[in-house]
Amino acid sequence: MAHGLNLAQQEAVNYMHGPCLVLAGAGSGKTRVITHKIGRLIEAGMPPQKIAAITFTNKAAAEMRERAKGLIGRAAKDVVVCTFHALGVRMLRQDGAVLGLKPQFSILDSDDVTGILKDAGGSTDVATARQWQWTISAWKSAGLNAEQALAQAADDNERVTAIVMGRYEERLTAYQSVDFDDLISLPLKLLRDFDAVRQKWQSMMGHVLVDEYQDTNATQYEVLKLLVGGNPADGARFTAVGDDDQSIYGWRGATLDNLRKLPVDFPALKVIKLEQNYRSTSAILRAANNVIGPNPKLFPKTLFSELGEGEPVRVVDADNEEHEAERAVARIQSLRAEGTLLQEGKQYKEFRDFAVLYRANHQAKPFEKALRKAGIPYKVSGGQSFFDRAEIRDLCAWFRLWANNDDDPAFLRAVTTPKRGIGHTTLGTLGVFATQYKLSLFEALFASSLGAVLSAKALGSLHEFGRYINDLQYRAKHTEGAEAAKTFMMDWLKEIGYEQHLLDGEDSEKVAAAKWGNVLEFCDWMAQRCGGQLDDVAGVTEREMKSLLEVAQTIALLSTISEREKDQDVVTLSTLHASKGLEWPHVLLVGVTEGMLPFKLGDGADSLGGSEKAHESANEDMAQRLQEERRLMYVGITRAQRSLAVSWTRRRKKGREMVTALPSRFISEMGLDQATVREDPREKLKALRAEFAQKALNSAAAAAQVR
Repeated sequence: MAHGLNLAQQEAVNYMHGPCLVLAGAGSGKTRVITHKIGRLIEAGMPPQKIAAITFTNKAAAEMRERAKGLIGRAAKDVVVCTFHALGVRMLRQDGAVLGLKPQFSILDSDDVTGILKDAGGSTDVATARQWQWTISAWKSAGLNAEQALAQAADDNERVTAIVMGRYEERLTAYQSVDFDDLISLPLKLLRDFDAVRQKWQSMMGHVLVDEYQDTNATQYEVLKLLVGGNPADGARFTAVGDDDQSIYGWRGATLDNLRKLPVDFPALKVIKLEQNYRSTSAILRAANNVIGPNPKLFPKTLFSELGEGEPVRVVDADNEEHEAERAVARIQSLRAEGTLLQEGKQYKEFRDFAVLYRANHQAKPFEKALRKAGIPYKVSGGQSFFDRAEIRDLCAWFRLWANNDDDPAFLRAVTTPKRGIGHTTLGTLGVFATQYKLSLFEALFASSLGAVLSAKALGSLHEFGRYINDLQYRAKHTEGAEAAKTFMMDWLKEIGYEQHLLDGEDSEKVAAAKWGNVLEFCDWMAQRCGGQLDDVAGVTEREMKSLLEVAQTIALLSTISEREKDQDVVTLSTLHASKGLEWPHVLLVGVTEGMLPFKLGDGADSLGGSEKAHESANEDMAQRLQEERRLMYVGITRAQRSLAVSWTRRRKKGREMVTALPSRFISEMGLDQATVREDPREKLKALRAEFAQKALNSAAAAAQVR
């Protein structure tokens, strides 16, 4: 199993009997270590179903599943490879009854949550509801409920939010629904408060592997501790794989305290460092090590590479954002025109080999314009998720309602999309009736006394809708496999007239057709998940058969349709946060100015009045933020395999004004030899064109002589 691993990787793979922390530097082969360790555990006799590998994104879980299958074969399919949230769903579906949750509870998406919060707080303002949402999410990540949040509220704003949170929690209970934060906090409650549930899950977990451990929040750490807590601390069987230098999600609740706590909570913790980088050249790694150097270290490490010195890191300056975008395009064109990029027989000249990375979404615009002008194909990573499109959310609402009739937000969307003659007045009356008798809207619809408050026509329409949902639910439960699911969904869309609904709702037929195309793609994708025999790119594959209703229950977790994403030959534009975990031969890190990267840090304590304690706290907060920004720069640098250019602008847009900008402090921290790194890609391109023109003239002259 240890074939092709270096010594540190082998040590991490072979250490199986106690708690283990693998500090995996950027590009040091962490996924390889995790998949090989899964294989080693199985080889040593551990049943595959007792191994859990937990990651942070569906995409990472899918990749790990594939790699484990390639390495281990059939046994890999029994290993639990999932995200923290998916594990939470699994635990709540099996054991949530002790918390009053039925197995087919709904998972609300961000828009549903905003709607419920507006209702709970009596506000029509989306911005206010979003603010509540952020605060409540932060409280839940820290393990607080509404009562605890109210007890420690610092001001009137927080007190109001805590009261809204209490009402919001009541509504979630009534709708038999949970939000994304509950998928971590409720499993924690299960493990902490119910001995039988805790013992059951501890006995199911033979070894837990956690990927991207530095991204865990306080609640996730407590869940992990309880899952592996069936043994004494020095016998706890888990492997945490992470890198403190790549912790860039502090704003989302991720905390480096979880790395600090590990050696304290598990004194026998074995720490193994992976410092050999297989991704980048020495020139790129030196810049990365220099940038991250000033940050305080929990576990010091220095990356090294055996890929050779490589191209020097370039610094490109520009007058403004448009000029910077032109220079980026010129660099892409000149690298594609060169013949010197041969590496192991590969030239790295395709569009997919290039990425432009920036700190914030709004920075993409000038680069999009410049790439379009040059006729270069590109994609903006981290743009609108497939599941955020209105037409996909419509269908998901129907699926959620089949899976959980008490899901009121799903009921309201399904009953009005497409319109079926049930108006707002009827729904308003139904809502008042349901609240009065503490019923969900779907339950209320069949109540015998509803006829007293609604006309016979309105009641008839509601009953017809209710019976139709029951019928769909029954059919979806008994529809198994890809082909049957596809047929079922196409028939259902025809029954509700969904294609016509899209045509009626759009002025442009072209837009409606594109939306219908998305619907068909989504149905294909749902059908694929129902399994059975499928024609895959690599031939026919077998997948476990599932009913459409089972797949519908997992819908809210599948927030990306990444399985259907084709590897297109396009330049990638991406934020630094979205680029984590990815790599490209050529990276252009743009907009590296003070105030952008690092992002506005404020004035620290100097601008404050007040006590010395307030000063210390402000300075401490600023230092923490600067450290996270530095880690973000480090992540950007270490995405590059062969070449890296860092660019900054002398002036940048701030609102409607142009303001003077300075190069980021991180550029000087990279410690580059100034003599070798200044570059004007346009001059280079000009020289290359002249060279090509000369070559063409020479060959034309040679051909004339032959004649």
